[in-house]
Amino acid sequence: MLQAGFKFYGVLERFTMEFALEIANLVFCILFLSWVLVDMFKNRRQSNARETEIILGNYGRSSNFYSRIITPFCSAIMSTFYLSYGLYELFWCQKTISYSSISTTLTWVLSTIILVYCRDKIHKDNKKWPLVLIVWWVYSLVFYLVLVTCYIITHVTSISLQIIDFPKVEFVDFLGFPLSLLLCFNALPSFCTLGSQKHELEQPLLPPQVESSTEEVSAFSNSSFWSKIAFSWLNPLFRTGRTQLLELADIPSVPVSESAENASSLLEESLRKQKINAFSLPNAIFCSMWRPLLTNAFFAGANTIASYMGPLLITHFVNYLSTKADDTSYHDGLTLPVVFFIAKCIESVSQRQWYFGASRIGIRVRAATIALVYKKSLNIKLFAVGQSNGKIINLINVDAERLGDFFLFVHRIWLLPLQVCLALVILYVNLGAAPAIAALSSTILVMVCNTPLASRQEMLHSKIMEAKDSRIKATMETLKSMRVLKLHSWETSFMEKLLKFRETEKSWLSKYLYTCSAIAFLFWASPTLVSVVTFGVCILVKTPLTSGTVLSALATFRILQEPIYNLPELISMIAQTRVSVARIENCLRDEDQMKLLAYRKYRASSLAIDVENGEYSWDTSNHYARKPTIRISEPLKIEKGCKVAVCGSVGSGKSSLLCSILGEIPRISGREIKVYGEKAYVPQNSWIQTGTVRDNILFGKDMNKKFYEDVLEACALNKDLEMWTDADMCIVGERGINLSGGQKQRIQLARAIYSNADVYFLDDPFSAVDAHTGAHLFKAINRTFSYIFCLCKALMQILSDKTVVYITHQLEFLDAADIVLVMKDGKIVQSGRYEELISDPNGELIRQMDAHQKSLEQVNTNNGEHNSAVKPSSVSQPELIEENSPCSIQYDKLAKTNEEEVIRGRVDWNVYSTFITAAYRGGLVPVILLCQVLFQGLQMGSSYWIAWATEEEGRVSHKQLMIYFVLLSGGSCVFILGRTMFLSTIAIETAQQMFLSMIKSVFRAPISFFDFTPSSRILSRSSTDQSTVDMDIPYRLAGLVFALIQLLSIIFLMSHVAWQVFLIFVAVIAISCWYQAYYITTARELARMVGIRKAPILHHFSESMVGAPTIRCFNQEGRFHEKVLSLVNDYSRVTFHNIAAMEWLSVRINFLFNLVFFIVLVILVMLPRSAIDPSLSGLAATYGLNMNVLQAWIIWNLCNVENKMISVERILDFTQLPSEAPLVLDDCRPELGWPSEGFIQFENLHVRYSPDSPMVLKGITCTIPAKMKVGVVGRTGSGKSTLIQALFRVVEPSNGRILIDGIDVCKLGLQDLRSRLSIIPQDPTLFQGTVRTNLDPLEQHSDHEIWEVLNKCHVAEDGENWSVGQRQLVCLARVLLQRRRILVLDEATASVDTATDNMIQKTVREQTSGCTVITVAHRIPTVIDNDLVLVLDQGKIIEYDTPAELLKDGSSAFSKLVKEFLRRSSKHFDEI
Repeated sequence: MLQAGFKFYGVLERFTMEFALEIANLVFCILFLSWVLVDMFKNRRQSNARETEIILGNYGRSSNFYSRIITPFCSAIMSTFYLSYGLYELFWCQKTISYSSISTTLTWVLSTIILVYCRDKIHKDNKKWPLVLIVWWVYSLVFYLVLVTCYIITHVTSISLQIIDFPKVEFVDFLGFPLSLLLCFNALPSFCTLGSQKHELEQPLLPPQVESSTEEVSAFSNSSFWSKIAFSWLNPLFRTGRTQLLELADIPSVPVSESAENASSLLEESLRKQKINAFSLPNAIFCSMWRPLLTNAFFAGANTIASYMGPLLITHFVNYLSTKADDTSYHDGLTLPVVFFIAKCIESVSQRQWYFGASRIGIRVRAATIALVYKKSLNIKLFAVGQSNGKIINLINVDAERLGDFFLFVHRIWLLPLQVCLALVILYVNLGAAPAIAALSSTILVMVCNTPLASRQEMLHSKIMEAKDSRIKATMETLKSMRVLKLHSWETSFMEKLLKFRETEKSWLSKYLYTCSAIAFLFWASPTLVSVVTFGVCILVKTPLTSGTVLSALATFRILQEPIYNLPELISMIAQTRVSVARIENCLRDEDQMKLLAYRKYRASSLAIDVENGEYSWDTSNHYARKPTIRISEPLKIEKGCKVAVCGSVGSGKSSLLCSILGEIPRISGREIKVYGEKAYVPQNSWIQTGTVRDNILFGKDMNKKFYEDVLEACALNKDLEMWTDADMCIVGERGINLSGGQKQRIQLARAIYSNADVYFLDDPFSAVDAHTGAHLFKAINRTFSYIFCLCKALMQILSDKTVVYITHQLEFLDAADIVLVMKDGKIVQSGRYEELISDPNGELIRQMDAHQKSLEQVNTNNGEHNSAVKPSSVSQPELIEENSPCSIQYDKLAKTNEEEVIRGRVDWNVYSTFITAAYRGGLVPVILLCQVLFQGLQMGSSYWIAWATEEEGRVSHKQLMIYFVLLSGGSCVFILGRTMFLSTIAIETAQQMFLSMIKSVFRAPISFFDFTPSSRILSRSSTDQSTVDMDIPYRLAGLVFALIQLLSIIFLMSHVAWQVFLIFVAVIAISCWYQAYYITTARELARMVGIRKAPILHHFSESMVGAPTIRCFNQEGRFHEKVLSLVNDYSRVTFHNIAAMEWLSVRINFLFNLVFFIVLVILVMLPRSAIDPSLSGLAATYGLNMNVLQAWIIWNLCNVENKMISVERILDFTQLPSEAPLVLDDCRPELGWPSEGFIQFENLHVRYSPDSPMVLKGITCTIPAKMKVGVVGRTGSGKSTLIQALFRVVEPSNGRILIDGIDVCKLGLQDLRSRLSIIPQDPTLFQGTVRTNLDPLEQHSDHEIWEVLNKCHVAEDGENWSVGQRQLVCLARVLLQRRRILVLDEATASVDTATDNMIQKTVREQTSGCTVITVAHRIPTVIDNDLVLVLDQGKIIEYDTPAELLKDGSSAFSKLVKEFLRRSSKHFDEI
């Protein structure tokens, strides 16, 4: 009985362990068969809506690829593996197949059949998988998880689990765990259905393809879980990129979470919740991004833990190879490759998700930061904040980018100690406590050595940034002033100054790169140092060393490289990011942040402007020393409909008064000025946006065709539109570069009028137009205001008059004003009606009128006896004639060049060869490659030596072991040091040579290049692209070659161990190359678009900062903010998909080489013991641990290098620009004193701006006698400026010639020509610095000479803010200082008052008595006293004679100009 009981207990025990599994499998088989029988009797299809089902099914196929394909595939793989393994046991091993194997195989086959059977129905009917399948998958996952976990615990550790007698773990059971995990994920509802379940009434009537045309949807947002894991949602984009060149429209939109609108609103909300005193940008970012940061931390941790599984298991693998016999079962050996494979797959997938997730967070933060900085910049008074345009641009171009990049490093802060701890645990398990402590100590020592280098690296990087900021600032100023520099022949001197800035930058760059070389040396030498110390301690404490423990330690040391290297980089990145965060915080959180320019509407009032007592100052930095710019001592009430004129001398504060009313100048005392109603503003410095003429006029308003046409007529723009190719749809270049001064003024005046505002502020809008146009505009403005009144009355039943405050130097316009304000020294010294002010003989206005009267008398004196011909009553209003101007002729070209030309296709090999041979003709490249080969060979040799020496006890002595190991390792360190030093030397020289080639080519480019090329395009090459060449491309290109050498060495090592591996490598490398070729066509265009999409953001920022007062006055901040959000989204979508494309490639290459590593390990396990060397095999496995990352790095870097080489391509593109004529022609140098007379001859001069454009100057033939003063007049666009440009050879003659003192100017070098001429251009240009440096940029004159010309030009220093008139005076002083024989004045006195104009003309007459002076002017008094007057019309000379002779003919064009001037002026002075 007792014996029977023991038998029953044994049967019961056997039943609970093995039979339970067989019974479970049998139950599932029965359930599967039952489900099939039941389902066969169901009516599974409906007769209606068949077509709709097909459409929806096709639509869902792309988004549910993994659910439709991977699920059956996984199940089929399991069935195949179990079936194959059973046949293997039966026929190969001659074993009896167990009932458990048969039942498991049968269950998997049945589940696969059911899965395939119901797959299409599941997706068509939008249902879940059958419950029986889901239960089976969950059961399998739990079973395999328990089985594999127990096996690892019992075989890897010393723990023994004898409580339960688990079934024997087979090879296929290890594969069952990841595959059943995939099946369970697919069992989730969101992965097996088309999307969210909807009721039939909620389903769309149209196919989703139709809906997608109206609403752009992110491909990433609609993808399934497995699609996101494998980045398969990018497949449609790759297919598109494979068949055609990608455009922005082909790229899906950015996910909502990464959109600028969403990101900026979240960050702004987080900032708003913080108290002002506790303002912290990092805290706000964490509060708004904590969820993705937490998810990203999970992947980072999983990647780190999985990466240490290799060093942990390598000991067991080497021990297995060393101890196995030829008849040993492969069961234990094959489980290790499976575990290796699973760990490497987890490592690869988690790394890809970690990096991509960090990049997504960076995109969000970057977009939010840019949006908030832009919003704050538009609303905060920038002068109060102390931010310049350059600083604002740096905030978005450098600081926002750095803040976004920081999230690739943020998790390394806590991962670094985790990595060190994991390494110590592995060393402790393999070697014991003392060696582990020694390894920790040496690791800390290397980190400590790295710390001062990291600090030095950080300091040098800051110096580089400072030097770069100075160089970019100087470059921006130089590009902005390039026309002036070339006209004065100063471009060579300014280029030398720029090169000095570059030399300073290069000096810091050299120190930085050599410091990086030292850090790189420590990185590669650290495993050697740590291993020597650790193994030395092992010998001292008599710790036994085996091949397995040694190779495991070496693998651990290699992983320890990362935290050692990352520490200084991490410290540097944290420090740089803190600086950037502080700079951004200073912009977002400022003491004046509450002083936003809120254009609130006041309650209705009879007043238009209510001016209270107050003081206003541009300079608020020094509270005690500041002097008010504007002081208002008496209140001023301006009624609605009043016309207010503001006049005064240069620097009296007229423009500052307008800015005070608009709220653009900080109020330091007094009450706020109130403006009732909408405002419009026309600044003195024209602000024109890049875009069409129509967009500039509408300025965000809806089109009212009738009113729009009236505005064009009122602003005298109709004639311009008729001659422009596309009328008002023509593209205007950056800053309106190719518009004349008058055209820019009239366009912005049209913008103001079309806004239909209540109050208009016009800052000297008539200074840049001729007499006819000025009078026409002035009268038209009043007519248009009346028209607006009628229009409002008819359409909106609102009765209102327009209030106008205008500044003018042309005193003949004062009588039309209801109130005249006279400014002097920042104060309103007179105010009242015009008639009242001119009745005060001691008033400031009378003083200015006297100066104007002198100009009028000057005209009358020259008119003399010809008064009969100039009676105002006999003059009819002449028709405005606007002829071809440089703008109109070149609009087609401008429209083409406004968008940057994109280079398509592969980067040419010439780009690579040019880059590689730029330094020392490539002589150091072979030396660097040799150093890398020797380093790799010695490093592998040292590892093999110590593994071979410790394979058998007593094979070599301890002393011999360490000596050879130290020699081999030390030799590798010497070669790595040489490699890093030589590489830095090449990088420095290559960057410098490319910069010199580019900058010299740009400075030699013709002025037309700068007219049609936005400065942001040149700056992007000089800053972003040059930085990439300085510190990125050489190391990426070298790193690619070094990694390739390392991979080839690993392949050689593995092939030497097992030759079969070489065939596998050939196949895998071929597949990898195919992937790379498939990837690069799309990635290349994405990378190009990343650079191109950044430029519009910078341009919009720069343009908005210049026009911020206008934008604020027109209440257009919202529209401009939406524009920058759109531009940021375009940049983010390209960046997002560019990063995702890299991850798409990496995840596939990683899997391929994980598979290769797995196969290699399986081969090593399967080979007989006699055919392998355990030490060499273990070494191959040790180096193979990083093979997947290495190969992914090679393929990724191969593509990334090409993407980065686009920067080289862009720089080289600017080294081949068309050049101007030579600066100096040695065989045709003029004499030192040339021109001695100043005798100028134009002979049949024909000029056109391009070969396919019409002639601008048509047969100009005239002679300008020496030492004569010639005035050039004509209506806007008549060819005046073109004639001057031809004289300076800005544009070369198409026919004819120009002679100066008998020498053809076209036969001279440009420097010889332009350096002998002087010019004051229409737009006055000053350079940053002192007045002295502006007067004498080349430092050729003494202080005495400079003070002499300053006194003559009546100029003195007047604070930081200079009016246009003051800048023009400085330009005049600059020219007088040069004392050249020929002087050209191009509207030199357009922006000064009449009194100052008279003084300037007197100075010019006195100081240039022996010079030939050519004066282009709109003011009649400016040219009336000249010796000769040249009248141009339509590019031809219509009159050329003395003023007296021209005035004899009352029908002459010059007489008409004089009549108009007298008609406007004489009646005012009759009243005086």
